[in-house]
Amino acid sequence: MDGPLKPADFHILLALAENPLHGYGIMKEVERESNGGVRLEIGSLYRLLARLLDFGWIEEAEADERRRFYRLSRLGRRVLKTEAVRLSGLVEKFRERKLLPEGDA
Repeated sequence: MDGPLKPADFHILLALAENPLHGYGIMKEVERESNGGVRLEIGSLYRLLARLLDFGWIEEAEADERRRFYRLSRLGRRVLKTEAVRLSGLVEKFRERKLLPEGDA
């Protein structure tokens, strides 16, 4: 991984960190986790999922007759963790410079 993740990629990986989800479930989880800050349109979601599949960051999970489910791959989990560490370091720099109160993340 070179550089920071795109916000949509980060939120999709985060949404899949605990359980496999289908496309609509990913959309709703991303919207909920980002407090509405990231909204994925159905057309762009499936392009993003195809790209993340190509990168090997997600993989298809068990499907039912109506929906495809996706889960975080082992590589995707490492990518997500690397991004979380990067973001944590940024938060620390903000705190050191007194740009964030101590209790805020």
